[in-house]
Amino acid sequence: MSTSSTTPPAGLPAAYDTLGPYRLAGLLGEGGMGVVYLGLDRAGRAVAIKALRPHIAGDPDARARLAREVATLERVQHPRVAAVLDADPEGERPYIVTRYAPGPPLDDYVTTHGPFRGEALLRLARGLHDALGAIHAAGVVHRDLKPGNVLVVDDDPVVIDFGIAHVADDVRLTSTGLVMGTPGYLSPEVLSGAPVTEATDWWGWASTLAYAATGAPPFGRGRVDVILDRVRSGQHDLTGVDARMRPLLAAALAP
Repeated sequence: MSTSSTTPPAGLPAAYDTLGPYRLAGLLGEGGMGVVYLGLDRAGRAVAIKALRPHIAGDPDARARLAREVATLERVQHPRVAAVLDADPEGERPYIVTRYAPGPPLDDYVTTHGPFRGEALLRLARGLHDALGAIHAAGVVHRDLKPGNVLVVDDDPVVIDFGIAHVADDVRLTSTGLVMGTPGYLSPEVLSGAPVTEATDWWGWASTLAYAATGAPPFGRGRVDVILDRVRSGQHDLTGVDARMRPLLAAALAP
């Protein structure tokens, strides 16, 4: 898209053809609480802008979570993690701006190209390992590592979305009793309300790699309660995972 265009992008609300100093150039994704836009900064460079939905923006808890996400991301600097560039968690429509990673989510990539094999799977595993190393070194636990939160850029992973990340010295997220995340990619300790540690992310690492290697979630599909029971009891299916990697993933997924 031309950066000089003044026509609001198709599919975007006319009132939000700009957000702060950023031009909205397309839709990257959306969820119940927020929308992620492709944006352009004043120099015409692409960025990713995560904005709260208008009906959520007035919720103090939602604003607080966004502010915590900003503070969390600022602690992590690594090429395999989408860095925060700017934020306005206090504005009329709160948003956070991160580096734009021009690649699809891992689940979309696998749907289009098929499962990762051999060296490609090893490269993915190492890239996510390096990202988690930097995240943990900053005193942060991501808590929600899953295929939808990993972008594939030039065959390398980039970790995104720290919306429910946990900072080691911040007990506010664990004291509420609120469980957020995707069934089948929530670790047993998150489900049970037990302390969240770096092991939580290694569980997510293994679940994500199992999906990448097979094209199927390791705890299956179906009713949410059935999936969660499988997670709690460690009933994973690693059929199709390279035999050399299977023991490592099985160990990481053990409750």
